Amino acid sequence: QVRLAESGGGLVQAGGSLRLSCAASEGSFSYLTMGWFRQGPGKEREFLAGISWDSATKHYADSLKGRFTISRDDYKNAANLQMNNLSPEDTATYYCAASVYTVAHAMGATNRWDYWGQGTPVTVSS
Repeated sequence: QVRLAESGGGLVQAGGSLRLSCAASEGSFSYLTMGWFRQGPGKEREFLAGISWDSATKHYADSLKGRFTISRDDYKNAANLQMNNLSPEDTATYYCAASVYTVAHAMGATNRWDYWGQGTPVTVSS
């Protein structure tokens, strides 16, 4: 069982940046695909980005327009999401997830992500 814990959320003004981190509980993290999702009020959970176990493959939602960057640090059992040029539309709870599937096979299929964190809220003020 892998436990995930997000951190780094909070309140930021429009145009600002935040860096989210996801800490995993154990060493098998290094073999897992990692991803980030978000869920805004009254909306479905949305795939944002995924990264392969070796960081060689990354996928992003087209809607992000290059504003977000996913990375991982296997020495720290951590995955990160750098978010730039934030807007009020980015307000949501952000979730970290891990999958045994490849990024391409997991991506937006929430049922292919095996482990989830509790989420960290992000609020962007105008």
